[in-house]
Amino acid sequence: MDVQVHRADASHLDLIASLFDAYRGFYGQPSNLTQSRAFIAERIARDESVIFLARDADGEALGFVQLFPTFSSIDAHRTWLLGDLFTAPAARGRGVGRQLMNTARAFAVLSGAKGMVLETATDNHGAQHLYESLGYVRDTGYYTYCLDLKQG
Repeated sequence: MDVQVHRADASHLDLIASLFDAYRGFYGQPSNLTQSRAFIAERIARDESVIFLARDADGEALGFVQLFPTFSSIDAHRTWLLGDLFTAPAARGRGVGRQLMNTARAFAVLSGAKGMVLETATDNHGAQHLYESLGYVRDTGYYTYCLDLKQG
């Protein structure tokens, strides 16, 4: 499969929004293409994230990865939060996710970042296997806490 990965911009909004909506569905959220499109459009317009889009030779969207900038006070360096990785079901098992992850890593290195961090569901074993095969190490030294500010 000929896969091309490039940094997305506003001209790719509809392709990414559809994938992002499917990604949210994977994590149990109801489909809401309008909300998904608005979220991605705002990230792009405000330059709040970096999105890489994978497409086949015909231009069909195969997957995306979205990175958010963050900083480590302890290390006093920039890090990237890999917030989202999604591969369309028809493209799974073909190396698209690995190619997106490698593109994200290369971008982080070029940006001078100290590292990348990510979270995934405890039952997302396929993604865990991919991450570990790429050298990511599960953190056993810290707990993640969440505070829901928009309950209900």
